[in-house]
Amino acid sequence: MDILKRIAAQKEKEEKLRWEGTFAEYLKIVKQQPHVACTAHARVYNMIKHAGLEEKEDGTKEYLFFSRELYGLDKAIQRLVEEYFHSAAKRLDVRKRILLLMGPVSGGKSTIVTLLKKGLEQFSRTDEGALYGIKGCPMHEEPLHLIPHELRPEFEQDYGVKIEGELCPVCQLRLEEEYNGRVEDVIVERVFLSESKRVGIGTFSPSDPKSQDIADLTGSIDFSTITEFGSESDPRAYRFDGELNKANRGLMEFQEMLKCDEKFLWNLLSLTQEGNFKAGRFALISADELIVAHTNEAEYRSFISNKKNEALQSRMIVIPIPYNLSVTQEERIYEKLIKESDVADKHIAPHTLRAAAIFSILTRLKESKKSGVDLLKKLKLYDGKEVDGFKETDLEELRNEHPDEGMSGIDPRYVINRISSALISTDKDYINALDVLRSLKEGLDTHPSITKEQRERFLNFISVARKEYDELAKKEVQKAFVYSYEESAKTLLENYLDNVEAYCNWQKIRDPITGEELDPDEKLMRSIEEQIGISENAKKAFREEILIRISAYARKGKKFDYNSHERLREAIQKKLFADLKDVVKITTSSKTPDENQLKKINEVINRLVEEHGYTPASANDLLRYVGSLLNR
Repeated sequence: MDILKRIAAQKEKEEKLRWEGTFAEYLKIVKQQPHVACTAHARVYNMIKHAGLEEKEDGTKEYLFFSRELYGLDKAIQRLVEEYFHSAAKRLDVRKRILLLMGPVSGGKSTIVTLLKKGLEQFSRTDEGALYGIKGCPMHEEPLHLIPHELRPEFEQDYGVKIEGELCPVCQLRLEEEYNGRVEDVIVERVFLSESKRVGIGTFSPSDPKSQDIADLTGSIDFSTITEFGSESDPRAYRFDGELNKANRGLMEFQEMLKCDEKFLWNLLSLTQEGNFKAGRFALISADELIVAHTNEAEYRSFISNKKNEALQSRMIVIPIPYNLSVTQEERIYEKLIKESDVADKHIAPHTLRAAAIFSILTRLKESKKSGVDLLKKLKLYDGKEVDGFKETDLEELRNEHPDEGMSGIDPRYVINRISSALISTDKDYINALDVLRSLKEGLDTHPSITKEQRERFLNFISVARKEYDELAKKEVQKAFVYSYEESAKTLLENYLDNVEAYCNWQKIRDPITGEELDPDEKLMRSIEEQIGISENAKKAFREEILIRISAYARKGKKFDYNSHERLREAIQKKLFADLKDVVKITTSSKTPDENQLKKINEVINRLVEEHGYTPASANDLLRYVGSLLNR
């Protein structure tokens, strides 16, 4: 890769995107592409929509703009897009509200804002996201503001574009002095949003209220030019460089807004409701921008309890951003954060991150009042797993039981810190689930914000995660011991289904070798069903359920296979494993394995490495651990 050539090519590409012309030429663009004159809120919504949308089986919409970086927040993102961005894009009153993202630390609030900023930068460089501004305007404002108010209704009817806002003081002066009032000659240019260049994207972070000036938001007088221009009210003697000025046409992030001094918030009242703000000795200045802030629940409760904040509170749309509650998605979060680090040279054994994720999710869940539901079952249901006795409707009931579920618990940063500690402190070239669970446990002793009661509760969750890992580890090794595991499982499944079909239809089954008609093999069917706790009284219902599932698949033109019924698949696995348990136990626990056992161990290690993602060292460690489990 020749980096200098690539830089030159990128620069050339940027140059090709540039456009400059008169206001008369800009009007032709608006006529052909009305979206170039859309509002800031509509631009953000169009950007999200342009990235794509997928609808899941449970009806949840996955907005690809966010889902490539944020995991497990589909419902919160769907609410954010539909309740705020979509409504605001349609010019409904929602656009006159500050967007406040509320949730626990490290829950994804800052990531959402960062994605919006970066997304706008990239979107403004596409045909769909193109926008234009008056050249030389410090607020790169919409050129259509040049059209007089009297003519705007007629323009809207002709062009299909609504105009809101006034020319900024600088453009008013330039129109008269540079262009002699000839709006058709005003130079317009294409605008590329950029946070680093302060074009259409701003960030305001409050500091000491005694030393910080309101000028950081609204700009300030340039005292060095007053003698030249003679007046503080001359636009040329004013720096329109506050965050509200520079964020015009795009987005402004208001960091720590609820901790901010009141004087900095007053400008937001007018900006959100009327679309303008006051600066210096000028009339109200129009601004079209999305204001987004983020906070945690404790700060928000403190804010709304203060009666002085009622006016601002009524101008906010609060969107809760809870922690992710899916183990699988939590794993993806850890994988993403680890990839961004410099520890890629160390191997993380399979199921390590899953064990950590199980612990994390358990700390975020709330106990259900529903009979027969413990936190572990709830965790599995939330992760899309089938749990005996529960249906899709039960899952929805569980989600609605605690609307604030996910707003507390262990945050991903803590877990990543402990994984990092395990990676750095080990002298091995890998870590496994036991290393991480041990590190999580040690970290609880120094965690600054958990009580003694919480610590005991979290220690219990570490034990639960350890037990879940033990089961995963045993299955992994037992799978590796089964030669041609999938084929063995499929053969056993076909045999079981033949017998179930004969049983449910009151038929005989034909022996494939002798041709003799036999009764269904009750012993075989029960040996499989007992693996997942199907009682004698429940066997008929279970077998009929399997038959119904096969019929449903056939109607849809799909083949019922080994993966079509999770509980049956688990039963088949356990049956195979039960038959091999003694072999596994003897082989893994032997201190001085004979030649045959050694050969078997090497075969298993190779299979763990080639098919399951272990290294030879971590596979050896896994075998020793499972051997100790089976000997207990």
